Amino acid sequence: MSDCKKNPYAFIEAEVIKVTDETSNIKTLTLKPRGDIAFRAGQFMEVTLPGIGEAPFTPSSNHNSKETLDFTIMSAGRVTKLIHQAKAGDVVGLRGPYGTRYPLEQFKGREVFIVGGGVGLAPLRALLYALFNDIGDYKKIILRYGARSPGDIVYKSEIDSWRRKAGNVDVGITCDVGDPSWSGHVGLVTTILSNDGLDIGNAVAIVCGPPIMMKFATFKLLDLGFKDSQIHLSMEKNMSCGIGKCGHCRIGPYYACKDGPVFTYDKIKSLPNIWD
Repeated sequence: MSDCKKNPYAFIEAEVIKVTDETSNIKTLTLKPRGDIAFRAGQFMEVTLPGIGEAPFTPSSNHNSKETLDFTIMSAGRVTKLIHQAKAGDVVGLRGPYGTRYPLEQFKGREVFIVGGGVGLAPLRALLYALFNDIGDYKKIILRYGARSPGDIVYKSEIDSWRRKAGNVDVGITCDVGDPSWSGHVGLVTTILSNDGLDIGNAVAIVCGPPIMMKFATFKLLDLGFKDSQIHLSMEKNMSCGIGKCGHCRIGPYYACKDGPVFTYDKIKSLPNIWD
């Protein structure tokens, strides 16, 4: 039995292959695990700095890629600031994957309406690439993404390639505040959510981003005609240990790390403080 099976906190070493600056406070680390590790879009892993600490992140890469994993991380606390100091050749730890995945088999033949905000596009990037793996299986793939400013848009170098992926892919981006370099839409992401040309009865929605954005995006989707059960939320709420021991990520009777992080809205809508 491997150490990872004996000890739930044991990790696999992973070498940092590349570090990509996405924005002033967001970086993507490309890691090469020194062992077998895999995930499905929507699941998360713990990135460990041995002897320092760890934090949970959802991989942002294609789950069909076996050699490397991408993690897109915002510098927001002690551990993430130290992770941002990593450089090619450094070694970190990975444990997992944990949690629930996006139910892609339920999306086949349907219109997939994806709404993201800020660094919340990271888990959605993994979802997009998972959908692109079998792009003909989906009637339409629609991405609506909002960033605070043009300088806060992540994956700038990839977005145009997503638009060109196929005729059934539709990408729209907005910024809360524009600048002289920005010729696109200005406004909150909810202002670019529309049911024009959308077959709501044959659609699913996926939302990931800051809690306040997820709250109002969910309400907007309901206004557009989506049912509670059609809305999938990535509720990465205060996750810490990843295995349901610390209790930090409780959502009513659920643990985000074990029962989620992917929930349909009907499952959690009546619980208190879900957007905190």
